[in-house]
Amino acid sequence: MNWWQVIILAIVEGLTEFLPVSSTGHMIIASSLLGISQLEFTGIFITSIQLGAILSVVFLYWRRFLQSFNFYLKLFVGFLPFGIVGFLLKDIVEELLKSVTVVAIMLVLGGIVLLFIDQYFNRASKSESEPTFKQAFLVGLFQCLALLPGISRSAATIVGGLTQGLNRKSAAEFSFLLAVPTMFVITAYQMFKSYQLIRPEDMKMLLWGNIISFLVAIVAIKYFVDFLTKYGFRVFGIYRIFVGVLILVLLALGFDLNLV
Repeated sequence: MNWWQVIILAIVEGLTEFLPVSSTGHMIIASSLLGISQLEFTGIFITSIQLGAILSVVFLYWRRFLQSFNFYLKLFVGFLPFGIVGFLLKDIVEELLKSVTVVAIMLVLGGIVLLFIDQYFNRASKSESEPTFKQAFLVGLFQCLALLPGISRSAATIVGGLTQGLNRKSAAEFSFLLAVPTMFVITAYQMFKSYQLIRPEDMKMLLWGNIISFLVAIVAIKYFVDFLTKYGFRVFGIYRIFVGVLILVLLALGFDLNLV
């Protein structure tokens, strides 16, 4: 992997991790177009630079993390369903991640849902407050849908927040906050499995990849909240369908899009 590839992948990660478009699908396309999808280090790199994206949430919402102990309890309650189901189904999930076809199909199906989701939730109503413990738990159940690669953790949790009476802004912000424990556990688990494969010369790329994804994610989060509040999900639904169809077309043409 060269430095241009490091920069491009880190930008893609930062842009897509918190948008309802599936960062997994975008990483598959980006790494394949760059010709590095079959490199062992590519999978490690993609996993590790999620840490930078996680830290962007802590940076932007640091006051929320100083609020009260109840805040952490709500994040724990929200994470719990995903943690339990993910642990029980980890072998199945890892197998599904190897299927780019599954990712593409989930992108398309999720896109179709986003095309119509605004019709079911009135932007003018809904609460702007933090979710209750019950609401946090139910949003956590929605997060379990993201175990299907291509669904998008962000899309699942934001829609989950809307079903619990949160408005778009509050649902999106809780989705970002819930990403911190969720993505930290996923990243830590994946890094524990593969740390022995990381060479000393790879550390500099991992460091800069995290810095870039951190900076890009800050911009993406700030603009996404405003965009979502004003315009809703429809444009993301159209985009997801486009990306999903693109992956299916590339697969039909014989491109090998599998990530190691």
